[in-house]
Amino acid sequence: MPVRAILTDIEGTTSAVSFVFDVLFPYAREHLPAFVRRHAAEAEVATQLEAVRAESGEADADIERVIEILLGWIAEDRKATPLKALQGMVWEQGYRAGALKGHVYPDAVATMRRWKHEGYQLYVYSSGSIQAQRLIFGCSEAGDLSPLFSGYFDTTSGPKREAASYVRIAEAIGRPPAEILFLSDVLQELDAARAAGMCTCGLAREGGELDGHPTVSSFTAIEPAAC
Repeated sequence: MPVRAILTDIEGTTSAVSFVFDVLFPYAREHLPAFVRRHAAEAEVATQLEAVRAESGEADADIERVIEILLGWIAEDRKATPLKALQGMVWEQGYRAGALKGHVYPDAVATMRRWKHEGYQLYVYSSGSIQAQRLIFGCSEAGDLSPLFSGYFDTTSGPKREAASYVRIAEAIGRPPAEILFLSDVLQELDAARAAGMCTCGLAREGGELDGHPTVSSFTAIEPAAC
């Protein structure tokens, strides 16, 4: 069954891990406290703050305690959905102000443009919120790349290391898993996607192999038609 759609991870795949850890996370850590204090009463923010209280088991936490919890989650790189949502809101302000520009590898930009021209549907699946995904591509160093993508998926579709998440994504895309090629730099994610029936290709930009999966160091080496 030929590949018709390509689902890609971001960190370590389309974009440098260092951009997230050395640029985005420090920006969120610096600006999130003031953002929460300033916007806590707004419905969208208040919903996420309640989710933080629920996930942390601290239903009565005041704003300062919620901020403390969020900063702790950032420090441990916790994949908490409300944290990702709030980080996305903070980053949006930074992108819109021109303080942030999304990093996307040139080989990924060029290849995804070619795939789009060739008729492949492109999708993103990342632990970062959909909002954050839209920003990294929509406000990238290479310009607005959002027209390349047909959809975005985050942890609301399920954990990235569980096969059921990829089954849900295939259903949302409307294609059999065998028609979808998943790209990632994380072995456990590739294993989960393959268990769901997807084709897989690993990105090892510094070299090496992701056991059991075709592995390349650049998007230019990926041939969807050969998967």
